[in-house]
Amino acid sequence: MRLERLTANKIKIFLTSDDLFERGLSKEDIWKDSIKWDQLFHDMLEEASEEFNVEIQGSVAVEIFSLQAQGMIMIITVDDTLEDEEMLYDGFIEMQVRVDGSDNLLYEFESIEEIIELSKRLISMGICGGNLYSHKNRYYLFMNHLDQSKLEITASILSEYGEASILSPYILAEYGKMIIENNAVETIHHFFY
Repeated sequence: MRLERLTANKIKIFLTSDDLFERGLSKEDIWKDSIKWDQLFHDMLEEASEEFNVEIQGSVAVEIFSLQAQGMIMIITVDDTLEDEEMLYDGFIEMQVRVDGSDNLLYEFESIEEIIELSKRLISMGICGGNLYSHKNRYYLFMNHLDQSKLEITASILSEYGEASILSPYILAEYGKMIIENNAVETIHHFFY
C-alpha cells in the first residue's frame, strides 16, 4: 500500500492486487457489503491519519479507481466544512464510495526515455496504438481500443516503466499537449529504433 498526500484534505492510496490478496479481498468484493472491506477502509484511514498527521473524522468521500491487473487507487477526501463541531469529536466517519473501472489504460512517466524503452517492449509483444500527451512536466500514454486479451499484459508492461495515473483522459485532452495521436507506440518505435 502506498500513500500520497494530494492536497490538505485529499489523500491518494494505491493498493496492489497483492495488498488485496494478503487481506483476503478481491476487487469484486467491493460491490458486496463486506466486513473485510469495512475493516480495510478503517485501516487505511487510520494509516493515512498517522502518516500525514490528519484528523480523519466526519464526512469522508472515497473514490475508487480499479486498475487492470494492478489493484486499485483510492482518493480519500475529508470534508473540512463541517458545521456541527460535536461531529468532529465523536469518532464517526461517514463514507461515500464511488467506483470507477475502465478497460482503457493511462500511465504517467517522468521522462520520454522511459516511453522510448517501453515502445520497444510493446512492439515486441505486438501491442500498438495509444495517444502520447505531456502535461505539467510529465508524459502520459493513454492506451485505448486494446484487444481484451492483451489488457493484462499491457498493464504489466506499462507498470514496469511508469505508474498508473488517476488523471482523466478528458483532463489530458483539455489541458495536456497532444504529442502523438492514435499510433504513439509504433511512431516512437519507428523514429528511435
